[in-house]
Amino acid sequence: MATQVGTFPIPRRTETGLWSWLTTVDHKRIGIVYMASALLFFLLGGIEALIIRWQLAQPNGAVVSPQVYNEIFTMHGTTMIFLFVMPFNVGLGNYIVPLMIGARDMAFPRLNALSLWLFLLGGLVMNASFLFGGAPAMGWFAYAPLTLKEYSQTMGVDFWIMGIQLTGIASILGALNFVVTILRLRAPGMSINRMPLFVWTTLVTAFMLLFALPSLTVAAILLYLDRHFGTGFFNPALGGDPLLWQHLFWFFGHPEVYIMILPPMGIISEVLPVFSRKPIFGYTFVAWSTVAIGFLGFGVYAHHMFAVGLPGFLNTLFAGVSMLIAVPTAVKIFNWIATLWGGRLHLTTAMLFGISFPAMFVIGGLSGIFVAVVPLDWQVHDTYFIVAHFHYVLFGGALLGLFAGIYYWFPKITGRLLDERQGKIHFWLTMVGFNLTFFPMHILGLLGMPRRIYTYPDYVGWGGYNLLETIGAVILAVSVLVFFWNLVSSLVYGAEAGDNPWDGWTLEWATPSPPPVYNFAEIPVVKSRRPLWESRLPSGHVEEG
Repeated sequence: MATQVGTFPIPRRTETGLWSWLTTVDHKRIGIVYMASALLFFLLGGIEALIIRWQLAQPNGAVVSPQVYNEIFTMHGTTMIFLFVMPFNVGLGNYIVPLMIGARDMAFPRLNALSLWLFLLGGLVMNASFLFGGAPAMGWFAYAPLTLKEYSQTMGVDFWIMGIQLTGIASILGALNFVVTILRLRAPGMSINRMPLFVWTTLVTAFMLLFALPSLTVAAILLYLDRHFGTGFFNPALGGDPLLWQHLFWFFGHPEVYIMILPPMGIISEVLPVFSRKPIFGYTFVAWSTVAIGFLGFGVYAHHMFAVGLPGFLNTLFAGVSMLIAVPTAVKIFNWIATLWGGRLHLTTAMLFGISFPAMFVIGGLSGIFVAVVPLDWQVHDTYFIVAHFHYVLFGGALLGLFAGIYYWFPKITGRLLDERQGKIHFWLTMVGFNLTFFPMHILGLLGMPRRIYTYPDYVGWGGYNLLETIGAVILAVSVLVFFWNLVSSLVYGAEAGDNPWDGWTLEWATPSPPPVYNFAEIPVVKSRRPLWESRLPSGHVEEG
C-alpha cells in the first residue's frame, strides 16, 4: 500500500528481512551495505598490516615466509585502497548526497544496486586467491614484468585482474549515477553555488573516476592478454615495454589519491563549520579549489616515475605540476583554519577528527612537495620515506576524515548517538598509534631502508625504529577495536539522537533520523547555502509535508 505525493508513491512502511536488503534499490540501504562491507574489508586489511609489522618488528624476522609476506603485502594495499577507502566513500555518498540535495533517491536505483554487488563480488574474487594457490605477490601496483606468466605462475595475478575489473566497473557505474543525480535531481533553488561542499567533492570525484579508471581497465586487459594469449605489451622479450604499465597504471594511480581524499575533504568542510558555529570561510574558493585539484590531479602522475629514466624535460614538467597542485590544497587548509578562527568550538569526537585532518594531512602534503623535487626523489624513491608520505596522506587524511564523517552522520543513519567518551578514547589512541607507527618511517627512509623488503640484518641499525612502529600498529589496532565496540554498542544502547542533534545546516538534518524510505514527502525549496540555519525549518517539517 502506498499514498501518492505528486507522482511519487510513498510506502507506508519499510520492508524488513534479509531478502529486502538483498534486493533493495533504496540508496540508504545500499549505502549502509557499502559502508558495512568496506569496514569489514578494513578489518581484514588491518590484520594484514599487523602481520607485516610483526614480521618487521626485529631484524632477521621469520614470522611468515617471503612468499606469504609478499602476498599479504600486496593484498593489504589492494584491500585498503580498492575495498575500503573507495567503497566507503561511495557508500557514504550514496546515503548522504541524495538527502543533501533534496532528492528522493539516486537517479538510477537499479544501477546503484548493481554497482554494490559488483564491488562485493570483486572483493570476494580478490581474496579467494588465497584459497587457489596463493594470492598475488607483486604489490598493489602490479608492476610488469613481475606480473607476467614467466614470473607469476600462480593464479593470484588473474584473480587480482578479475577483481580489479569488477570493482572498476562498479566504480564507473557509481560515478555515472552520482554525476546524473547531482546535476539533475537537486531541489528547486539549489544552484551549483548553493550545493553543500561534500556534494561538490563527490561530483568532482565522480568525474575523476570516469576519466581515470579506463586507463587501469585497459592496462589490466592488456596484462591478461600477455599472460594467456601470447601478446607482448609489457614483455621486453616480445618487443613490449614494462614502463607502458607504469604509465597506464599511474595515470589512474595518482588521480586515485585525490579520488580517495576529496570526499573526506568534503566531510571536513561540513563538520568544521557546524561545530565552529559559523559558515565556512571562503565557500567559493573551497568549492572551486576542488575542481582545480581534480583537473591538476591528472598532470602529476609521472612523479612516481622520476627514477625510471624519463627525459629531463618531462621530469621538470611533472615536478612543476606536482608543486602547483599544492596551491588549491593549501587554499582548503587555510580556509579551514579561518573557519575555526573566532568560532565557538564544540569539541565533539567528530570535531576532534575534523581538526586532526588538516594537521596530519599537512605533514603528508609537505613530504609530497619534497619528493616532487627530482634530485631528492632519486634519493628517497622506494624507501620507507615514501611509505611514510602516502600513509600520512591516506591514513592521516582519508581515514581521519572518514572517522569524522562517521561520528557526524551516524545519528542521522541510525537515530542514535555514538558514545562520546569511547569516541574520544578512540581519537587519542588513533593519534598516538598513527604517529608512532608512521613518523619513524621518515627517518628509516632517510637511513636507507628500502620499502617492500621481507626482512633486514641487525647491523644496519633499523631495528629500534621498526619496533616502535610495530608498537604503534598495536595501539592503532586497539583504537580500531574501541571504534567497532562503540559502533555495535551504540546501535543497541546509544542515546536517541533526534532529527538534528548537531544543529546542522544542510537538508539531511531536516528529515527524521533515520530518514523514511522516501526521504522527503515534499521536496524542499532551497533559498540559501545554509537552508536550515537561515530559514530555521521546524523539526518534522519535511516529514509532514
